[in-house]
Amino acid sequence: MKGLYCKLSETGEVKFIIQESSVPTTIGKHQVKVQVKGCALSPVDIKLCEDLKLQREHVPVGREIAGVVLQVGPKVTFFQPDDEVVGILPLDAEMSGLCDVVLIDEYNLVQKPEKVSWFEAAGAIKDALRAYTALHTLARMAVGHTLLVLDGASPFGLLAIQLAHYHGVKVLATAVSPEDQKFLEQLRPSVARVIGVWDSKVDLVDSCLEETGGLGVDIVIDTGVQLYEEEPEVKKHLPHKHDIISLLGVGGHWVTTEDNLQLDPPDSRSLFLKAASVSFLNEEVWEASRARQGRYLHIMKDVVEKLATGTFRPLVENPVPLYEATVSMEMVQRRQLRKRVVVKL
Repeated sequence: MKGLYCKLSETGEVKFIIQESSVPTTIGKHQVKVQVKGCALSPVDIKLCEDLKLQREHVPVGREIAGVVLQVGPKVTFFQPDDEVVGILPLDAEMSGLCDVVLIDEYNLVQKPEKVSWFEAAGAIKDALRAYTALHTLARMAVGHTLLVLDGASPFGLLAIQLAHYHGVKVLATAVSPEDQKFLEQLRPSVARVIGVWDSKVDLVDSCLEETGGLGVDIVIDTGVQLYEEEPEVKKHLPHKHDIISLLGVGGHWVTTEDNLQLDPPDSRSLFLKAASVSFLNEEVWEASRARQGRYLHIMKDVVEKLATGTFRPLVENPVPLYEATVSMEMVQRRQLRKRVVVKL
């Protein structure tokens, strides 16, 4: 049985290889054996694995899976054979989600509604969990708030927009290309304002303040920020941290994915004067505490229900066959593709 794994070269370059692997012959008391039908390819956070001391010679790739239960452990209560499930393999998983069969703890899975495809389930589960974490857990979203989603046409950005609309939040979004701007402008329910940051003539702060009558937005979710005046080309489309602080309203919440964010004293002073807050978005923390396991499962159940009702309509490009997984993963890791899903027939 073959799976996809990540290997870090001596030069620090990330390489992806197909490697043979086998399923353990014994199944744990609370484990479920799942035949994988769909697996999403998302960028591998090598630094996070190093920080958590999970760095191995070969890191399994493809953690968002959907499939059919083949066998359950003696103390499993949530599932039985032939159930259709979706879930996220833990960071310390030994097996790649692209293997034909994986073992996973029952507390990392939820039932998949019949009307939700393998493709949609695997492609949306982690981005939707990320959206819930940002908007509910960190930002405490409420009806009447104004939200700015940076890179709104990304798979995560789109689900954040849809979740916000569901809860009666006014949404602004940025587009990093003319194609993304056209896509966002055609969304229904509609985005209040699409800000084309690909156009150098467009000012993000002015656009947000104009749309909010000078009050600023209540919540910002970024996809990274520029920390310094001189940044690499890959960060040129990102807003500067000063812009984010400037467009926040009183009592606003800045939810950031920038793990090495540095705030100077004037930045902190500006946030203090607005009584604003900064939160770091890391959806992996749900598996770090058993006390939050129930909430984690509740979120995933709500995600699949919203997929079934059409509240969530994920944006994932056409599925790729298994033999193209290595090339696709390399492009996803380099951010040349946003996300890919491998579907097994």
